[in-house]
Amino acid sequence: MGFELETALPSDQPLQRVAIDPVSRVEGHGKVTLLLDAQNRVHQVRLHIVEFRGFERIAQGRPYWEIPVMVQRLCGICPVSHHLAASKAMDLIVGARQLTPSAEKMRRLMHYGQILQSHALHFFHLSSPDLLFGFDSEVARRNIVGVIADHPDIAKKGVLLRKYGQEVIRHTAGKRVHGTGSVPGGVNKSLSAEDRAAMRGEIEQIVLWCREAVELIKRLHLHNRALYDGFGAFRSNIMGLVAPDGALDLYHGALRVRDADGNIVLDQADYQGYETLLTEEVKPWSYMKFPYLTALGPQLGWYKVGPLARIQNCDYIPTPHAEAERREFCDHAGGKPFAGTLGYHWARMVEMLFAAESIERILADDDLEGRELTVQGERRREGVGVIEAPRGTLIHHYRVGDNDLVTMANLIVSTTHNNQAMNTAVREVAKQYLDGREITEGLLNHIEVAIRAYDPCLSCATHALGQMPLEVLLADADGNTLDYVLRDHEHTIRRPPAPAGGIAL
Repeated sequence: MGFELETALPSDQPLQRVAIDPVSRVEGHGKVTLLLDAQNRVHQVRLHIVEFRGFERIAQGRPYWEIPVMVQRLCGICPVSHHLAASKAMDLIVGARQLTPSAEKMRRLMHYGQILQSHALHFFHLSSPDLLFGFDSEVARRNIVGVIADHPDIAKKGVLLRKYGQEVIRHTAGKRVHGTGSVPGGVNKSLSAEDRAAMRGEIEQIVLWCREAVELIKRLHLHNRALYDGFGAFRSNIMGLVAPDGALDLYHGALRVRDADGNIVLDQADYQGYETLLTEEVKPWSYMKFPYLTALGPQLGWYKVGPLARIQNCDYIPTPHAEAERREFCDHAGGKPFAGTLGYHWARMVEMLFAAESIERILADDDLEGRELTVQGERRREGVGVIEAPRGTLIHHYRVGDNDLVTMANLIVSTTHNNQAMNTAVREVAKQYLDGREITEGLLNHIEVAIRAYDPCLSCATHALGQMPLEVLLADADGNTLDYVLRDHEHTIRRPPAPAGGIAL
């Protein structure tokens, strides 16, 4: 399973470099560089993350009770995930080893609302234009406006699904973005009878639309299996949380890892000891680290997280419709973990259905209107909180001094776990589609589609829906320009004179 991203070459072998800067329809700034030999064979691909995130340092010196609200500023699309992961860490700091039933269910309801709205946003707004119109389709059409024009029913359902998820967050956290509902040791509010009734009145329709979304992505896969099964395909380990009985659990659980053949190599590992399980490798060309399983080493120990990993890592999904869809997906994969990058979209819709069914189940529970909301116990100095965010496993780790101020913070976000996998996906797509072809906008979009499937949050801040400018330079090993292409904000392709000195890495 392991391989080198950089292939050794004779010293006299000339290499050409292609740079894609920036990558679009993802949050944050990243670029892709590719090295090709004279026969256009790909020898190196790197996804460079050139933004710097300093929240670990910012958190130091802050009172521990501020952290669950403060860290939400990392992200405008998945603030709930950071809110809850930090809260779970702080639960341990205040000695809350087991929350009240009302607090536990309010947090879970909040989290499922987050999963629902984030998955709907990514699929319908960011990815469906590529999937519905084709990767090489006219760029003026390949966007959410084009989806609204050509597929208004699909677009409308996508908007309303996200809206419902945001309303769930508002009712549980106080507002749609950057709420305050979760606190160390529990929650600061229960659900009113009116809010609960309002959500219950819509959830049956939401579940139906989620089932239709699964059918949509399933049809796309089955209509063009060669593309969907083979695009950016590679095998790797997969990691995520599972419940004690092996069920999918997006809020709590223990770590499980399967290898590329689907065999369990680590199970029910307590994430409080994540530092002994994972090593975060640093490379000089990216601000994002490269985690791997310490016992397997950097070449064999990297892994995928997120929807594609989760629905194949668990033994079952504890809601009926999502479990039926999970079984069909696993049958499609043929008994081993699905290797195609586009499988993330199918898995994401299965999870969205699971979130909707879970919301329906929790809304029937009277504990949501309970009044016992917080607990405390023996104080501790250290806590680790882990949750399955929409993009994958999210780790928050804090140490707190006697003065209640944070002395250390470490975050491993979902996109960081997927760093090596995203680099590998880009490499495989480049080998499939770049070799020997003239640079076009559609070709560049193929590379971006591979990254976009992971729904990365490169700065872990907010999604970007804007149009993407690109600057691509093809040069030989001596720096001589072979081709230079600009794509502006209106997606017009131009070949102006190349800049002096080329494009710096």
